[in-house]
Amino acid sequence: VFTDKSIRLLGKNQYTFNVESGSTRTEIKHWVELFFGVKVIAMNSHRLPGKVKRMGPILGHTMHYRRMIITQKPG
Repeated sequence: VFTDKSIRLLGKNQYTFNVESGSTRTEIKHWVELFFGVKVIAMNSHRLPGKVKRMGPILGHTMHYRRMIITQKPG
């Protein structure tokens, strides 16, 4: 995710990811450590609501999702 906040957090060894809403924190920690080969020391998360979308007369919405801020061990 590339937002102003996520770019600021890169200097603190914190990385931001959008993940599936149903994922658990332990699953996400396991997969991040497995794929990227880093040690995760902290995880923060928040759920973001879906947005309302209109296609002609039909009103719908996108799915909600979870954003994780993962702090890795320095080095």
